[in-house]
Amino acid sequence: MISDEIMKNQLNNTLQKTDLSIGEKYQGKVRDNYFVDDKIIMITSDRISAFDHVLGTIPFKGQVLNQISLFWFNMTRDIVKNHLIESPDPNVMVTKKCKKIPIEMVVRGYLTGSLWRAYEKGERILYGIKFNQGLKKQQKFGMPIVTPSTKEEYGKHDMPITQKEIIEKGILPREQYEKIEEAAVKLFERGTKIAADNNLILVDTKYEFGLDENDEIVLIDEIHTPDSSRFWVKDKYKDLFNQGRDQERLDKEHLRKWLMAKGFSGEGTPPKLDDDIRMQVAMMYIDLYQRITGQEFKPEAGNVLERIKENLSEYM
Repeated sequence: MISDEIMKNQLNNTLQKTDLSIGEKYQGKVRDNYFVDDKIIMITSDRISAFDHVLGTIPFKGQVLNQISLFWFNMTRDIVKNHLIESPDPNVMVTKKCKKIPIEMVVRGYLTGSLWRAYEKGERILYGIKFNQGLKKQQKFGMPIVTPSTKEEYGKHDMPITQKEIIEKGILPREQYEKIEEAAVKLFERGTKIAADNNLILVDTKYEFGLDENDEIVLIDEIHTPDSSRFWVKDKYKDLFNQGRDQERLDKEHLRKWLMAKGFSGEGTPPKLDDDIRMQVAMMYIDLYQRITGQEFKPEAGNVLERIKENLSEYM
């Protein structure tokens, strides 16, 4: 376990942003991407976002996210090609440049989150899917369901969309949509199995896909991280569900609840993250890394930006 001293020291050494002399830069909510020829250098910062707002930084978060994605890319490459080329730094992936497909494939195994909130209000047809009466919060579906959304630019909300709308609007041809849906379900099934082996439930997640130079479908962005996925503790699920209580969660929901307790749920100016919540969220990320991978997390303490510059010297 990481000592409080290391964690406190890292509070002032987090990676907020980069400004490197490499190709063309695009800054997202969490990643700084540098486009160089046919590659993208993806630097995972320590920035954290919730409710579509960047809120501050979390110690070691970028390292955790990057290394979790590396783990999953390696565990799923037999299902679908991914964009990973190499990882020259704990916070960095060098990836293949792909044409991004403008749809996020959200796969859900349980009735929770925004889907439950809509169901609780009485909606029974969501994403073109008809839901039965009498379902309970956090109930497991008979099989995973796919609920796509549009992929909007930073600052705009991703919007729910149905398979029918995607095809009718010409966003994707039917054959291509069916291929990415099939890949998404297989990825979710693989993630579910590996998570279960580590006493976790992969509740829901999102996948992003692109097309390579041969128009082949490629998994891009991140996979099964606490930023893109919801995780519960497996051996506590049944009892908590039967009692009608919330599940024990290992993702950003802890931060969302902290924000909502302070009156922020996406509108207006978010509150400043204090050191206590920053360290709590950091430990959540680290704990989840260890649970998923079965490996001890080895923090790369110190000035993250200087280390990255050194490790990317061949690209600069």
